[in-house]
Parts: sequence; structure tokens; C-alpha cells
Amino acid sequence: MDDIVKQAMAKWPNVPYCYGWLALDARGTWRMRDEAAQRAGSPGDKLTNAALVGFIARNYAADERGCWYFQNGPQRVYVNLETTPFVARTDPAQGLVLHTGAPLGTLDAAYLTDAGGIVLRAGQTVAQEDVMAWLDGGAGELALRWQGARIVVERIAADDMPGRFGFVRRPDQLPAQD
Repeated sequence: MDDIVKQAMAKWPNVPYCYGWLALDARGTWRMRDEAAQRAGSPGDKLTNAALVGFIARNYAADERGCWYFQNGPQRVYVNLETTPFVARTDPAQGLVLHTGAPLGTLDAAYLTDAGGIVLRAGQTVAQEDVMAWLDGGAGELALRWQGARIVVERIAADDMPGRFGFVRRPDQLPAQD
């Protein structure tokens, strides 16, 4: 967390929390959701300013309930998550990198949601009919080869991910906590 944020929190410790104004989409893009976007249920405007995006990423954390937020000076701004608290993308120099810019680290599991929310490509080719049979509940296993490791891809329902991994997608739908 940035020092300036810590100083603001100490100076103004009782600022009310903010809900519904910030979202993280499935592609790892921060979105600002003004009142009109919230009323319309739209995803909001993409944040593209590199300094602002970096500031949010450095001050992104979770509370004890599994709700993710951005500490904006003295104010905690809770984030609505389209999928998960972190989104990975490929980077030629580092392999997989989180939307925050941090390297993913060692991959130890892989999941494919019922909606096809996560798609990973292994170094070796898999026959399309084998993947389709696996998706339809067929026997056998699908595995990813990543940095010398073999990682079995497990099935998971998209709606089961928050409970399984301990995060809340919509903190704005929980009772406010100040």
C-alpha cells in the first residue's frame, strides 16, 4: 500500500466505505461505474490512465469477508468482480501476469468453468474431439503443461468459484460495513 494512502487513513480514519462505483471485468480491466451505469446495470467506463490504474493495483486488497477493495486514500472503494479477484494474461517476458502487473507465480491448478470462462492452451496439441468429449462429461482427463509441470484441468461451475476460493463478487449486495 502506498505511504500516502496510509497517511490519509491515519488522518481520516472514519470515512464511509464506497460500494458499486468500481468494477473489475473478466479481462482484467478496471471500470468506473457512475450513478447512471449503476442504475442501468452497465459495466461502466474503462479506466485507461496508466497512473490511476497503477495506483488502484498497488492499493488493492481484501477484507475479512473476502470482499476486494481499492484503498483510495482514507476511503475504501469496494470492487464488483465480474469473475475473480485476479485476472491473468500472458506476457512474453514473464509468462502469466496478473492484471495488477505482478507475476502469477507457480501454477498449481487449472479450472474450466461450465460457461467456458477460462481457456488455457498447452504446449502440445489436443484433438478437438477429445476436448469436446471432456467438456461433455466424458471420461479421461485434460491437462496443461506449464513450465515443466503437468496440471490437471478440473471442472468448476462459475457460480461455485466464490465459495470455493473465498471471495465475494458483489460486495455492493452485502449489508454495508463501515
